[in-house]
This record gives sequence, structure tokens and C-alpha cells, in this order.
Amino acid sequence: MLERLTKCPLCKSGHFLNSEEIKDYAVSQESFIICNCKKCGLKFTNPRPTPEAIAPYYDFPEYFSHEDKAKNITQFVYQKVRNYAVAQKLKHLNSLKPSKGKYLDYGCGTGELLTKAKENGWKVKGIEPNEKARELANSKLEGRVHETIDEIQKEGSFDIITLYHVLEHVHLLRKTVKKLLKLLKSDGYILIAVPNPESHDAIKYKQHWAGWDVPRHLYHFNHKAIEAFTDLFDLQLVSEIPMPFDSYYVSLLSEGYRNPKQSILSRYWKAIVSGKNSNKAASKTVGNYSSNLFVFKKK
Repeated sequence: MLERLTKCPLCKSGHFLNSEEIKDYAVSQESFIICNCKKCGLKFTNPRPTPEAIAPYYDFPEYFSHEDKAKNITQFVYQKVRNYAVAQKLKHLNSLKPSKGKYLDYGCGTGELLTKAKENGWKVKGIEPNEKARELANSKLEGRVHETIDEIQKEGSFDIITLYHVLEHVHLLRKTVKKLLKLLKSDGYILIAVPNPESHDAIKYKQHWAGWDVPRHLYHFNHKAIEAFTDLFDLQLVSEIPMPFDSYYVSLLSEGYRNPKQSILSRYWKAIVSGKNSNKAASKTVGNYSSNLFVFKKK
């Protein structure tokens, strides 16, 4: 079942236009409309599956964040890169709070980052709605991962909260962010990583850009939308950190969507070239990487 939004899910403006029509190459082969809010700049999938109807759209082998073991070469590469990314994310946490503290990962998947953070001295909690991923995470984290945010009640208790490629999946956007900010200490940080629909690889691949990932990605944040997000929730943007590996992974998927008949070797080679070119071009502009990590704190 689909639900049609009559207002922008971020700023609540009713002034938006149809922007793109994108195919779900991964699962359903259905096409979905993306709307562009004229006020805040947010792009959002509309109509979209309801929370009750979204689960089947995640049921495909290439959805790696809920998997703990590689089943093919692409998953193997993804997980090797993920291991490196986990180490980088841990560095970000430690640089923000060298004394460690309490850390919540919202949408923690199978818990790799939480596990490493716990080993590094952090007191960790996770939220993961996917049952399979949550069970895998809890097998390593002894019940520290919950299904919903409402299972964590104590306000102002976390030093850092992270959402790595999660915010774009959340149906109740404003409500969820408000709940997370209540859990954050007054001097805490919230880190949000999202794909960039104005990145150079997005422009190159157009309707085949894997970062659209409809209908799983409900929102598509450009920098104008991030500014509106910052103002709406009374936040201060501390820093913006590029995520250069994302351009390679997204290009790899995009090549498969654009030309599924090409050889694996051709697909990987083109993805490497595309990712490199995207990052090179992004380094000459302000923030136009395939994905960016935004570090916020309360004002």
C-alpha cells in the first residue's frame, strides 16, 4: 500500500513539484516519483510505501547492511570497505569525545561499529528495526540493541548519536529526530550521513544513480535541505566530512543498473574510474561528494 504526502515531510510546505521518476532496479522494478520541495529543497519519494508495506522492498541479496557474511564478490568487497569505514567512524567518535562516554547508533545493522566502540571503551546502545540484523547484533552485544527508539527512555543520556545512511529510510522524519535529540546530552553530538543527489556521480548516472534507491530512500538531502534541517531542529553544523568510498560503491551499483549486460570486469573498472572522477570533481567544490557526514550539536 502506498501513501501520498500532501506536505513536505521536513518543512511541512505544500508547495512541491514532481522532479524525477526513478525505477526500483533492486527489487520490484516499479517506478516512483520524487518530489522537490520549493521551500526547503528536500527531495522526497511520493507516493511511498507505508511503514507496514515497506518490508518486502528490503528483501533482496544486495541489501548488505543486514548481512553479516559475504555471499558473492560484490558483498565481499562491500564488507572489506565496511570494515575500513568502521575504523574511520570510530576515529570520528574518539576525536569528538576522547574521554569516551555513552554512544547510541540508530539503525546499527549487524552492530559492527557498536562492537568496535564497545571494545574501545564506549558504553553502547543500538536501535535496529530489522529482526535478523538485530539478532546478529545482539549475539555480539548481549542485548544492547533495541527494536525501537521508545525502548530507550532516559533523556539527555548520550554523548554521541549516529545515523549512518539511516535518516533517509525513516518514515516519521521530524518525530524521530525530535526523540533522538531528547536522548542527546546538551553538549553531545549527532552525526548524520546521507547520500547527496547533487553529487557528481548522481549527475552522471541520472535516473540510474543507485543513491536514489527508491522506495527504500524516502528522502534525498541536498545542501539546501540540510540547512533547513539545521534550522528546524535548532542545531549547529560543526563540520561536514566527505565519504569518498561511497562514490565507488554507488557507481558500481549504478553501472549495473545502467548496463546490466556488461561483464563484471567492465562494471568494476567503470565504477573505479567513475568513483575517482566523482571524488576529484567534488574536491574542487563544496561538499558535492556522493555522500557526506554532517556533525551537529545543539545550539
